[in-house]
Amino acid sequence: MKRIFIGLLLAGTLLGCTKDMTDSDRFGGSDYQGNDVDLRIKDFIWKGLNSWYLWQGDVDDLDDHRFGKTPSVTGNAQYKAFLDRHSDKEAFFYGLLNNYPTTDRFSFITDNYSELEDTFKGISMSAGMDFALGVIPNNDRVFGLVRYVVPNSGAATANIKRGTVFTRVNGTALTKSNYTRLLQNNNTSMTLGLAKIEGTRGKYSLVETEETVTLTRSRFVENPILIHKVIEQGGKKIGYLMYNAFVSDFDVQLNNVFGEFKSQGIDELVLDLRYNGGGSVSSAIYLSSMITGQFNGQVFSKEQWNKKLQPIVEQQGSSINYFTNEIKGEGSRKIATINSLNLKRVYILTTKSTASASELVINSLKAYINVVQIGTITTGKDKASITIYDYTDANNKVKNPAHKWAMQPLVLKMVNAKDEGNYTNGLTPTIPLEEDVKNMGTLGDTNEPLLARALQSITSATRRTTRSVAEPALPLQEISHSKAGLLGYNEMYK
Repeated sequence: MKRIFIGLLLAGTLLGCTKDMTDSDRFGGSDYQGNDVDLRIKDFIWKGLNSWYLWQGDVDDLDDHRFGKTPSVTGNAQYKAFLDRHSDKEAFFYGLLNNYPTTDRFSFITDNYSELEDTFKGISMSAGMDFALGVIPNNDRVFGLVRYVVPNSGAATANIKRGTVFTRVNGTALTKSNYTRLLQNNNTSMTLGLAKIEGTRGKYSLVETEETVTLTRSRFVENPILIHKVIEQGGKKIGYLMYNAFVSDFDVQLNNVFGEFKSQGIDELVLDLRYNGGGSVSSAIYLSSMITGQFNGQVFSKEQWNKKLQPIVEQQGSSINYFTNEIKGEGSRKIATINSLNLKRVYILTTKSTASASELVINSLKAYINVVQIGTITTGKDKASITIYDYTDANNKVKNPAHKWAMQPLVLKMVNAKDEGNYTNGLTPTIPLEEDVKNMGTLGDTNEPLLARALQSITSATRRTTRSVAEPALPLQEISHSKAGLLGYNEMYK
């Protein structure tokens, strides 16, 4: 993950009071050197948001002149009094956001940045299964529905499969008021009470079975490349890739998958992003460059920062992201040549869980090639964030050892090469199709409804299952999912 620090010498200009700046002042950093850790954290929060936050100019309490002069804990009594009035640091942060959680739905703060860093590496406390939480129509009973199981995980060993339904956790029935407490925690084990969904269209009910399954949860590294294969159908070679998160540590492995696709001469690609909540912008650029290749060096996306930062990033030439033919590591060192397919069309499977960097790929590719989106409307997150730490040195290398607070505020909006964006209500599919709780199918199987619909479109074949594919018997009324409680999930980060 790249963390951005823009010319520290420009901090005075950004705060609008150059003459009051001292050598110790850093862009977005605290200047307080005393022993009050809470005061230091609140100073770090305000200054970080004042410098970086996308909506800084729309929040009165983040105005550059809110406190009359340079906001300093030791040199500005008005500013210090403002910080002192807020004892709850988390509430202080969210109170400074722009109409949270309506306008800004995604900025957040944590008191343990190690958990956030783990999420960005694909590490979480998990039994190795991804699930949605839903309700039966006209019935408030909550159930869990397994969407996929990670190979060689505890869930796989316990014979949990896609489509498994559960209604109880450790003997307690799931409800809208308790599912967060029961499922989003660091417990090392949980016992699921299994159930079945019975009935006919419009009259479904949950029927609990006597079966229980106990799962062990541990710190787990999930490979986001769940499935990749080549399907031969209708005289075409069709690549299928299920990719569940944009994690930089797996960029080279992803590139190797495209190397396999390339060597097998695929004609079409079905990219399954239905459960991909986002991640690294650089990984999104790499993936899009693998799909194409004919646009190397052309604009992938444009970044729109706040009014203070935009002129600076434009001057530095860092407001535009480009298609590339190289994967780079630390220090912009080339680590691989991208395997590109030069496709003019791609099929992308989506659901409500498709977000952030996934949406960036869809929107950015639309400016160049035909993107056929199959599924449901996506989350609608067209903005990116950065991680802001409380550094204690001028070079932004040493994190404050006195605490582990960090912020992940939205700092920029993304548009494509044609300046198209503004999809806060989600990206609408070309071919609408909801997942069917009664017919989840097997991921990667040619009869799985969403993939089957893509194959049907590719081959123009007439299938006997066309009606069942188009009209799911029981669409999922999702209220949450297993990754909703993970710090950094649904992020698109620089």
